[in-house]
Amino acid sequence: MVTVAAATLLSLATSAAAADPSSTTVQATPAAATTGQLVTLDATVTCSSDPSDGLGVSFFDGTELLATAPVSTDGHSSLTTGFTTTGTRTITAAYNGDDSCSASHGTTTITVSQAPPPPADNPGCLLCGLIGFHVGDVQNVVNVNSHNVTRIDK
Repeated sequence: MVTVAAATLLSLATSAAAADPSSTTVQATPAAATTGQLVTLDATVTCSSDPSDGLGVSFFDGTELLATAPVSTDGHSSLTTGFTTTGTRTITAAYNGDDSCSASHGTTTITVSQAPPPPADNPGCLLCGLIGFHVGDVQNVVNVNSHNVTRIDK
């Protein structure tokens, strides 16, 4: 039994040794965001072989797994996410490797600040919030009191 396990480990080590080295970089856009704002995490895996056959890139916020996304044949992987708490985040993109390319990872930081509160009602605007616009559905509605209106010309 020990011989079979050793042979399996040797086989896995030989396969891993045959994989081309890789490197991974990650970029957050925007690099500074507010809570609730969407941020795109773009990872690039550089390898002389096709990196797309493996398990993809796992994106982490510190130690918390955000998601794992596939890698394209040109080495790109992307995740769009948002953050609900403030602070400086360390984002890691961990390429999981495959038979052709070894595992690698890269990190970046993103600063998340509190989103500003919504604007207060503008007391100087009498019609703000009363007018709604709908694309493709333009209507003019005029409400007139039921009183008789008399026009006087001088």
